[in-house]
Amino acid sequence: MTGLVSGCASVPSPESRSAAANELARSHHWQGQQIDSQPFPLKAFRPEQFSDNPRLTIYLEGDGFAWVTASQPSTDPTPIDPVALRLALAQPSGNAAYLARPCQYLKPAACSRDDWTDARFSADVVSSLDRAVDTLKQQAHAQTLQLVGYSGGAAIALLLAARRTDVENVITVAGNLDHQAWTRFHRVQPLTRSLNPGDFGPALSHLRQMHLVGTDDPVIPPELTRQFVTEHPSQPAARVQVMPGYNHHCCWAEHWAELWPTLDHH
Repeated sequence: MTGLVSGCASVPSPESRSAAANELARSHHWQGQQIDSQPFPLKAFRPEQFSDNPRLTIYLEGDGFAWVTASQPSTDPTPIDPVALRLALAQPSGNAAYLARPCQYLKPAACSRDDWTDARFSADVVSSLDRAVDTLKQQAHAQTLQLVGYSGGAAIALLLAARRTDVENVITVAGNLDHQAWTRFHRVQPLTRSLNPGDFGPALSHLRQMHLVGTDDPVIPPELTRQFVTEHPSQPAARVQVMPGYNHHCCWAEHWAELWPTLDHH
């Protein structure tokens, strides 16, 4: 769900996209690691040392460079702009870690284009991320989790929260909360092999949720976010914060440190 890129020549290679993310992490004294989850090994970034804190915030990346044009999938979904990684690195306090989506940064034999298109939220995808979350939680010696999902990572955050008992709250950023409503809105093919958070209403009804969306986001317009919250009431009531002038990419990471204290963490 990135903006469409015109002309392949302008797209950096997967290797240079990976190198840029590694360098960004290193500049903040974070390290990359491969978590050998099944069926998809996953790329994670985390601080060189976690502090002593019972809670870990895990950032889940968006769909990345999934499509070259509206009808042509890319050959590698590694993000051109890893917004969720930039959010994680901008978190001003507490422990944080980052998880990429299957087939981003790593291209194991298990990967096919379905895994970043039609099946991007499949049961196998969610299971792999669930196991990787366990690994990061153990490394941080955390008892509870806060999940932050960017774009398509928001659906993953909600699907993980629906199956786990240790997620205290979910924060979504320009999040795809209901892909069926989203594909209808954009008049694109439905994601027939993907799980949909909208089908897990009862499991999410007691989850603390805060959904951030930009007024100028053509990918995830605020009306879709409000529709999800209206159709899936929760207790406490989910909060929707509409950010004037923000779009799908700007200016989440740039202002994350200032936004952080205002978010509903508890």
